[in-house]
Amino acid sequence: MSAISEEIELKFLCEAADVEALLAAAPPGEDRSIALAAIYFDTPERRLRDLGAGLRIREEPEGRRQTLKTGRGLRRQEYEIALERDGLDASHAPLRDLLGREHVARLEPLFAVHVQRRLRAVAWEGAQIELALDEGEIIAGGRQASLCEVELELKSGEPAALFALARRLFEAAPLYLSFESKADRGFALVEGEDPASSHAPVRLSREMTAAAAFQAICRAALAQIAAKGLILRQGGDSPEAIHQLRVAIRRLRSAISTFGVLVAGDPLDALKGELKWLASACDEARNLDVFLEETYRPAALAGATIHGLADLGQALDAARGKAHARARAAAASTRFRALLLELQAWIETGDWLARLEAGGGPARDFAEGALSGLRRKLAKQGRGLMSLSDAQRHQVRIQAKKLRYAAEAFAPLLADKAARRLIKKTRALQTALGALNDGATAEALLASLGLEGPALYAAGHLAGEIAAGRETRMAAAARAWSAYRDVDDPW
Repeated sequence: MSAISEEIELKFLCEAADVEALLAAAPPGEDRSIALAAIYFDTPERRLRDLGAGLRIREEPEGRRQTLKTGRGLRRQEYEIALERDGLDASHAPLRDLLGREHVARLEPLFAVHVQRRLRAVAWEGAQIELALDEGEIIAGGRQASLCEVELELKSGEPAALFALARRLFEAAPLYLSFESKADRGFALVEGEDPASSHAPVRLSREMTAAAAFQAICRAALAQIAAKGLILRQGGDSPEAIHQLRVAIRRLRSAISTFGVLVAGDPLDALKGELKWLASACDEARNLDVFLEETYRPAALAGATIHGLADLGQALDAARGKAHARARAAAASTRFRALLLELQAWIETGDWLARLEAGGGPARDFAEGALSGLRRKLAKQGRGLMSLSDAQRHQVRIQAKKLRYAAEAFAPLLADKAARRLIKKTRALQTALGALNDGATAEALLASLGLEGPALYAAGHLAGEIAAGRETRMAAAARAWSAYRDVDDPW
């Protein structure tokens, strides 16, 4: 018989050396340990992965079970059946409904997961919670990756109790919130990718409420923040991780602003302040990456005969190393861990949810109203764009960015072709204004380095070249602004 349930769970990455400390800090309860071995399946095109689903057959003490999991975030749907024979049960209705008979027939084994699971059933703040600590490995062909995870699964009670227990465990060991399932990590191992480098798209449907749409957008951004933070903690040169972390932070802040009428209230101001802190911890590293990549290195590779260019390069590299170290330290900090946990607690269980009637109404209606408001604000801020100050044009760029992020998130709810056109033209406007902003901030960036002698001379030379290209960038921004204003609303 098929069992359908909703799994409500928090997952954290931890170090194997901290497992005993976590068990000691957890509430008392009945302990047991079991060995689990699972094989995961997908089609050659990875249709399950693209749908945000995972399919496994697992050997458990009670026997063999086939499990299909769908969804992301705190709540996932779980469809299970007991198996009496080897191989997949292709007749399982949820699997057929998700993939279709043709694709079910093409499922193949991809990777294996072997873990030793330590379990404890605990009572905490009126809830029954299963604490699971998994240590083991994922095996795909000749590749393997170790894993050590903590899972808190709600068996009964309110989800807020999960976060309360997590806060207690945070005091015992550094736990990092993770949105990557074992299936996600296995898929990445098969493809030879870093699992933290993947990006799960936002999936909205026209049946969603505005609240559900907001949660889906925020979950995707929060998952990216967690994943890019992991890349930074792992060390190494990571300009793309810095960039994508800042993008994810901006997307989350933009969503909070766009849905502000629904979600305003405590503790939002504190969370917004912490997101601003995290973004600022990465700003200098990103600015130096951009200057090195777009200005300094092209000059150096072209063999420019600028006095002091090599000295400037050394100064830039040294400053960049320190800035990246500060970003990595932020991603490894207790402050970062707490921010992610409190953000998810607010997204999933915040008081704002109880204040809404009917989930804030249909997501499509909200999207139309929100995008209309964002377009009106951009039109107002961009009036007389070419005569604005650099600071004012930067604000226009920020507003264009908010509109683009909202349009990308809401795209499944809108007229397809018109939505794509709006996104394309808004992105082009954002890029053109970004080029102007990079030029405007280059002088301040160089001044902050405290350069002297030949390095200072070379910096002045490059700053002059940037200034000389200002009119070209202004003309590009004017064309992008005109093209954007010709775009119709996508509804």
